Amino acid sequence: MGTAERHEAPHPSVGATAVAERDAQAEAPDRDIPAQEEQQEEERAYYRPLWVEEPARRLRLPDPVRTSAVRAVIIIAITLIQAMVAFLCTLAGSWLAFPMVLSSVASTVVATWGALDVWVTRQVWMQRNGVVSTPSSTARALRRERRKARRQERASERAKERIRRRGGAGQLSHS
Repeated sequence: MGTAERHEAPHPSVGATAVAERDAQAEAPDRDIPAQEEQQEEERAYYRPLWVEEPARRLRLPDPVRTSAVRAVIIIAITLIQAMVAFLCTLAGSWLAFPMVLSSVASTVVATWGALDVWVTRQVWMQRNGVVSTPSSTARALRRERRKARRQERASERAKERIRRRGGAGQLSHS
């Protein structure tokens, strides 16, 4: 849905409808030539958006984590390219094969460090800035039991208070 379609009024006023009809008649005086509005309506009928925007399911990564992830992806991509070049140089019997294999090994170590860096950065960020935790089902059940016990305790307190206010009427023994 385009911006113009979003900003149009849902129901045109009577005056706007009359003006639109008059303009349509002025533009297409011949009955066998369709008005421009009809052509636009036909085009809209065939119009289908390329994509439909949906809300994000997950929140965006924090900036430091995203930065380290981008860095890791670039390092891993370069490592894969290096490994492929080393393999092709080895198949071709080029003198460049040995240095490329050595640099690929070193790049693999760096790529592993990059992947670990993302994980560590994420853990540090979560520890420093807090995380919304969801209680486990056991914690929920314990809380439910505690609430139930408190409700029962309050109900019994109210019942005792009611008996005291009545002056002990209806009670066989005083406690």
